[in-house]
Amino acid sequence: MTVAPPVRPVPRLALRPEEAARALGVSRSFFFAEILPELRVVRRGRVRLIQVVELERWLDRSGARLLERAAR
Repeated sequence: MTVAPPVRPVPRLALRPEEAARALGVSRSFFFAEILPELRVVRRGRVRLIQVVELERWLDRSGARLLERAAR
């Protein structure tokens, strides 16, 4: 009997908007109203995808803006 090697999960490169909202810990409606307009989105047919690195960039930019406002 041969044993199959364990399958490693493939890291996600992009998320659908609902998944991105969950990943950021915000509601779907907040994500669509406040965050999605600031993101670059890949569209193919009816599918919209947000790159994980784009979410990370958004977090970095948003955090920097908040810190700049606090310093004033």
